[in-house]
Amino acid sequence: MTERQDPVKVMVVDDHPMWRDAVARDLAESGFEVVATAGDGEQAVRRAKAAAPDVLVLDLNLPAKPGVQVCKELVGHNPALRVLVLSASGEHADVLEAVKSGATGYLLKSASTEELLDAVRRTAVGDPVFTPGLAGLVLGEYRRLAAEPAPAADADEPGAPRLTDRETEVLRLVAKGLSYKQIAERLVISHRTVQNHVQNTLGKLQLHNRVELVRYAIERGLDEE
Repeated sequence: MTERQDPVKVMVVDDHPMWRDAVARDLAESGFEVVATAGDGEQAVRRAKAAAPDVLVLDLNLPAKPGVQVCKELVGHNPALRVLVLSASGEHADVLEAVKSGATGYLLKSASTEELLDAVRRTAVGDPVFTPGLAGLVLGEYRRLAAEPAPAADADEPGAPRLTDRETEVLRLVAKGLSYKQIAERLVISHRTVQNHVQNTLGKLQLHNRVELVRYAIERGLDEE
């Protein structure tokens, strides 16, 4: 499986200067390219648009503009951006709000430096990364959302997008909560091929992120055997 060769560009957003500098230093020393840092929400949005990071390491509790709003704006501006929330709060409402705003991962600040570095690496390649105990919560919320009526086009309607068998297979595994790495291993294909299938599926279904994709799959029962 080929890993990306160029350094991952990371931006760190936190209103505590010592914490922000320490995280940025740890990332830089581990081979990441820290392209920007910011101490409040307004600054974060402005600098992220200019610096174009691959991964945004984001605190939720920010002055000027809350972290979830920063996430929503930046992911809306650039859907390829990966957002890893690094928060002191393990409150379920905070986790779910972050995921709904477009975050692909959620790590508590009690995590070790190694856990953080691993989380940023995995976030960069598209894997969902959650502090243990939170992944099940997020999948449960996907299921709850899927139970609500959504104004999505029905897959059986004339002119509805047709997914290939392999795209449907990947979508089914995404809906079960598997990471891209686990899907690649199960289907004996490369990590990048899994990413390509997911991107193609998002395009065909006119969806914007993994949250919407999982919701679409669960609504259609694709997470069931």
